[in-house]
Amino acid sequence: MFFGLIAIAAVIALFVIISRQQTRLGLIERELGALRSLVLSGIPQPAPRPGEVAEAAAGEATAVIAAAAAPSAGEAAPQATAAATPDEPKAEAPAQAGEGSPSEPAGEGQLTQPAAPAEAAVPARAARDVETALGTRWAVWVGGIALALGGLFLIRYTIEAGIFGPGVRLTMAGVLGLVLLAGAEFIRRTGFRVPVQGAAGAYIPAILTGAGAFILFGTVYAAYGIYGFIGPALAFTLLGAIGVATIAVSLVHGLALAGIGLIGAMVTPALVASEAPNPWALFVYLAIVLAATAAIARIRDWKALVAAAFAGTGIWTIVYMTNAPEVNLSTVLFISLASLAVLAFVWLADFLTAGRDDAEPGFDWPSIAPGFFVALTALGLSVDPVFAKAGYASHGAVLLAALLAVALYRPRALPLLFAAGLATALIYLGIIPPATIGADALDVGLGAEPLAASDTLTFRLGIALALVFVAVGFWAARRFAAAAPIRAASWAAWGGIVPLVVLTALWLTFGDIDRDFGYALPALLLVLVFAAGGEEPPLRGGPAVSFALGGGGVAGLLMLHMAFGSSWTTVLLGAAAVVPALATRWRSFPVLGWIAVGAAVAVLGRVAFDPTIVGAAALSTTPVFNWLLPGYGVPALAFGFAAWQLARTTNGRPRLAMEAASALFGLLTIAMLVRHAMHGGVIDTGPVTLAEQAIYTLIALGAGAILVAIDLRSPSPVLRYGSMAAGVLSVAFILIRHFVVLNPLLTDESTGAVPFFNLLLLAYLLPAVAAGALALYVRERRPRWYAAMLALVASLLAFAYATLSVRRLFKGEFIGLWSGLGQLETYTYSALWLVIGVALLTAGVWLRSQVLRIASAVLIAVAVLKVFLFDMSELEGVLRALSFIGLGAVLIGIGLFYQRLLTRAARLGAE
Repeated sequence: MFFGLIAIAAVIALFVIISRQQTRLGLIERELGALRSLVLSGIPQPAPRPGEVAEAAAGEATAVIAAAAAPSAGEAAPQATAAATPDEPKAEAPAQAGEGSPSEPAGEGQLTQPAAPAEAAVPARAARDVETALGTRWAVWVGGIALALGGLFLIRYTIEAGIFGPGVRLTMAGVLGLVLLAGAEFIRRTGFRVPVQGAAGAYIPAILTGAGAFILFGTVYAAYGIYGFIGPALAFTLLGAIGVATIAVSLVHGLALAGIGLIGAMVTPALVASEAPNPWALFVYLAIVLAATAAIARIRDWKALVAAAFAGTGIWTIVYMTNAPEVNLSTVLFISLASLAVLAFVWLADFLTAGRDDAEPGFDWPSIAPGFFVALTALGLSVDPVFAKAGYASHGAVLLAALLAVALYRPRALPLLFAAGLATALIYLGIIPPATIGADALDVGLGAEPLAASDTLTFRLGIALALVFVAVGFWAARRFAAAAPIRAASWAAWGGIVPLVVLTALWLTFGDIDRDFGYALPALLLVLVFAAGGEEPPLRGGPAVSFALGGGGVAGLLMLHMAFGSSWTTVLLGAAAVVPALATRWRSFPVLGWIAVGAAVAVLGRVAFDPTIVGAAALSTTPVFNWLLPGYGVPALAFGFAAWQLARTTNGRPRLAMEAASALFGLLTIAMLVRHAMHGGVIDTGPVTLAEQAIYTLIALGAGAILVAIDLRSPSPVLRYGSMAAGVLSVAFILIRHFVVLNPLLTDESTGAVPFFNLLLLAYLLPAVAAGALALYVRERRPRWYAAMLALVASLLAFAYATLSVRRLFKGEFIGLWSGLGQLETYTYSALWLVIGVALLTAGVWLRSQVLRIASAVLIAVAVLKVFLFDMSELEGVLRALSFIGLGAVLIGIGLFYQRLLTRAARLGAE
């Protein structure tokens, strides 16, 4: 009771304050009239004092408020403003020039006070903002909340104290709510028709209305849920009426009040329980609330409000479908179709003029909410086992078709198209058995059963939906191609995606995965339809053609998978890349190049899934002439031709991708044939040997040289960086595999019985020659670091070959480290390293290669350390002496050689 009395006293005090403000507004109006008379009379006024500037500003702001609030002030203030505005520049112009009127005394009629700096106004403005926030917005909002809570506290207090009976308590609370509503309307009609300037969020009538509606909500619910004075039907009706009325009143009081009413209306079904709930009552009520909210939101263009209304309706639908023991399908269809009807005929009703919406850019984002929830409903009806067994999938298809219809009728409702397309794709991806795609073997959590039911009804609905999407998608794309290209592209995209997904799902679920002409024929028809759609005159050149032709390319790849076995599919997929490349001779669409790239990606995926092309059991053991040659070679040639063709027509990034694909498959062809030959026809088992790795290294080095040669004739970033990548990859193979992992010193692998033509020749000398030749070839054609890297690796390989050959000379076929070292072998290493160092020095001087000269210096330094640290302790007799004598002779010879070079350089410099 105490809080209720405080609330009533606050309302009375508010009325008193308003009456006083009305008096002040009258005084301000009279002052404005006097000011207008002075301005019109042209009598100069003395300069205002600093303290009067702020008062004048406050008076002006108050005048504006009065002009907006009171009818009488609204008539006088505009006249005064209109009269004063033209004269102000004339009065200020002499002051800005620093000149007074000739007839006036000095110092009169001029602005003697300088204008205040802009920085000084910032703290004052900030202070006024804080003051406004504290005095208007915060105070009013807190006051409104206090009034709402006060009504509830009043009921609670009377219950605890037992002062009044339940009926009296509820009556008092209801009277308080009605008083707040009446007070809000009284204030609105007596001067507060618009929010106060600078305090729009503190509109008092709206806050009082919200507090009153809140109290009435609580009163009705208490009468039903606590005391049982009224039944569920009456409570449901009253609560709904209060919510809808609050939303309606928001036309006068603003969006915040509409939000309060919408929350109350949406919560009402949850507050009112019944022993025999009627779904029809629930969804008819929700449809009425949704329609009313959409109509009001349409008038004020409140997008957030209508989106919340659609979301609330959708949430109630999903909750009913998941929690009701027996779902009434008719009510679900009713509320879903009602939501779409409200969207089309209420919320988007402004675009009834034919053709106007077609040219509107963008989309209506509140349409996302109904699109999402209706598509989710259709997804549930089609995927849930209970609904699917009852045949509700057909009703889900009806909802999907309805989404398409509304999206076509209201083009700004474009999110509905995406919702329908995504839901359809998910439904038919869900019918694919995981075992078909190997998902059960990969243990990705899908289980052994498909996510959705796969029966005859699903099959027929899939065909129907695919046809609908194709027809509607390309018709809409043609319709919007000129006015809205992005919208047309969206329709063309989903017109291609959905049929392709449905066809693939039906093939993997009901067809023969190895070969099925029954599905290959529809795929071929889709190729023709998509190609014809891309040739439509309105679509040609627009973004929609990219999706049309792209869909045709994907349909073609599917057709090859469906019509041919695994071996021929890989070969034909590679050859298919030539078709879009050749098509660029007649149509310069950039998407054609990307279709060729898609074919390359498809081939790469197939060889990654089955590197043997025909399966390990069916692969012939005949070297070279087996399925590996066409399986990798034909795509390599086709990709190369496609890159050549694209370079002469559309060019661009697809050409670069095809060049890279051609180079990759060329290397794969040779590598796979080598592995096949060296493992007796088996390529997917057995570790890589040093001989096999050496062949791979030689292939990579040769590929680098070939790419450089091609790049010199036809420059391309792919060839340039691809050649360098091949060289870097070769160096990585050499350093990791040749020197560490597969080194016969560490593995004790047999080097072969033949003295010279053995494993060391293949694994070290030939790669050294190849790396050195490549370093010379790219010396002036690639960065210096690249050529230096190759030269250094070539030197290391030559050093390793010579050293390991000496080891083999002393140890035989097996040269593992654990067989020990002999004295003569140790001395031979020292002599050999010195000879190699001198040879590198000579080659470095002859070739003018600083890298080779540095390598020779490093090698000779290693030999010196070996002689002093190892030979001195390990060698005996004449070998120790010869080791030091040879070292000294070599070092002296090197010194004389460098002195001679320096002398010659000095002589040439003097000349």
